[in-house]
Amino acid sequence: MEAIEIRPLTKVIGAEVEGIDLGVPLSAEAKAAIDAALLEHMVLFFRDQDITPQQQLDFGRQFGDVYCPAMARQEPDHPDIMLLDQVAPKGEGSDNWHYDATFMERPPMGSILKAVRLPAVGGDTCFANMAAAFEALSPDMQRFLEGLTAIHDLSSQLRIAIDRGISSADYDALRAAWPPVEHPVVRTHPTTGRKALFVNRNTGSRLKGLTDRENDLILPFLFDHVRAPEFQCRFQWSPNALAFWDNRTVQHCGVPDYEERRIMHRVTVDGDVPH
Repeated sequence: MEAIEIRPLTKVIGAEVEGIDLGVPLSAEAKAAIDAALLEHMVLFFRDQDITPQQQLDFGRQFGDVYCPAMARQEPDHPDIMLLDQVAPKGEGSDNWHYDATFMERPPMGSILKAVRLPAVGGDTCFANMAAAFEALSPDMQRFLEGLTAIHDLSSQLRIAIDRGISSADYDALRAAWPPVEHPVVRTHPTTGRKALFVNRNTGSRLKGLTDRENDLILPFLFDHVRAPEFQCRFQWSPNALAFWDNRTVQHCGVPDYEERRIMHRVTVDGDVPH
C-alpha cells in the first residue's frame, strides 16, 4: 500500500493528504483510505497534483458520476468540468457560505476543486462542518429545526450569473427547467448518520410553513451560525493544489480578497436525495 499520510488541520474539519498521486487510478487501499478520511474530516486537501483536466475527471469518476451543474460555465475542452474564472469575485455568490447546487433534487455528493491559476496573494477558501454546527445548537432548537423543510430556489444566483456575464443561459428557460425544490433543514448523512444543517444563503430561500416574519428572524440566525470559526478550517491554495469535500455536510466560502485572475476547475460528483 502507498505510504499515505493524513494530517488533520483542525479537530472538526479538514485534513491534508500526502503520498497519493491523483493522476493514476487509485488502488483499492488508496480509495478506501480516501473514503474513510473524507467521512472523518469532510474536506481533504492534496498539494502538488500536476494533473490534466482529464485526470481530474478520472479521479472524480472513481467516486461516482460527474457533471457540470446547470448555469455553470464549462471548461471548453471538457464540458463535465465547471470553470471558475474570476477577477472580482465579491458579490458573485461564491463569497457567501453555501452548499453546491442545492437547487437540484439530488445535490452533489461532493466537489473536487483544483487550482489552475492563482493570484499573487489571497483567494483562500474556508470550509465549515455543518454537523458540528447542528450539534452546537440547543436540544430545543435542534428539535424545532428537524421538523422543518426549506425551499431551495435557483433564481437569485441565476440572475447574478447572467447579469455578470458568468452564464449565457436563458433565465426563463433555465428557471422553468429547475423549479424550486424542497429539502429538510436538517439532513442525515447516509453513511455516518450524523445530522447537519442543510440551508444556505444562496439557494435556501424560505422555510416552508413559517410566516414571512418568522423567516426573517430564523434564516439570518442560521446563516450567521455557519460563520462561527470553531466549525471551520481555511485553506491557502498553492499551484496544483486540489480540495475534495463532502457536499452533504460541508459548506464553503471563497474569500473575495483578490483582484487578479483566479482560475479553478471543479469536478462535481453526483449525489443522493437528502433525507
